[in-house]
Amino acid sequence: MDTYNWYSQLIKPTWAPPAFLFGPVWTVLYILIAISFGKVFWMTWQKKIAFSVALPFLLNLFFNFAFTPIQFGLQNNLLASIDILLVLATLIWAMIAIHVHSRWVAYLQIPYLIWVSFATILQLTITFLNR
Repeated sequence: MDTYNWYSQLIKPTWAPPAFLFGPVWTVLYILIAISFGKVFWMTWQKKIAFSVALPFLLNLFFNFAFTPIQFGLQNNLLASIDILLVLATLIWAMIAIHVHSRWVAYLQIPYLIWVSFATILQLTITFLNR
């Protein structure tokens, strides 16, 4: 079964956003992520911050990029739920870690935090409804 048909057949809550909304939201978020995460990695490269500060950003990218192959490639809601919880946890960790070094980088994560929080609740709900 192809990805679109599989996802469209899942039971979703009535408050789930339409599929077309995800692309534009992620486009904006990836721009914010590129700017802010880029700054963190640049600061690490310049040795202005320790690698331990950049680590949650690196892990966040890994878990973020792993979500789509897990959810849509493997079509595994449970693993996708675990992954998105890791995205959320590493994002919070990253915001805390960078705040003392660069507040604007931490604040630039707020839209990402809001979306990932919503997406986590949505994914957990979809996983529960389709168990």
